Amino acid sequence: QVQLVESGGGLVQPGGSLRLSCAASGTIFSIYVMGWYRQAPGKQRELVAAITNGGSTNYADSVKGRFTISRDIAKNKVNLQMNSLKPEDTAVYYCKADKVLTPLGYGHDYWGQGTQVTVSS
Repeated sequence: QVQLVESGGGLVQPGGSLRLSCAASGTIFSIYVMGWYRQAPGKQRELVAAITNGGSTNYADSVKGRFTISRDIAKNKVNLQMNSLKPEDTAVYYCKADKVLTPLGYGHDYWGQGTQVTVSS
């Protein structure tokens, strides 16, 4: 069974930085894409950033130039470096893995439990 565990959330002042990490565990042969989503109170969950196993990245317009996604393929980990944080970045951040190859074949849409990021003075 594939499990995702996030870490690194917390409280930070506007303009500050945080680094989120997510590790996938289980018998995993490969993961095509890993990404970060966020959900603020009263809003829908939205894509923040994603990265494929080939290194292609995709960012939400609202975080371009401030956030950087990176990946350790060998360790099945994905990181999100968040700089110049704004109050509107406050949300629960979720890690997601898709097209995950295990002994049972390909699985889709695995989610972590979420980690709170609060940007406030």
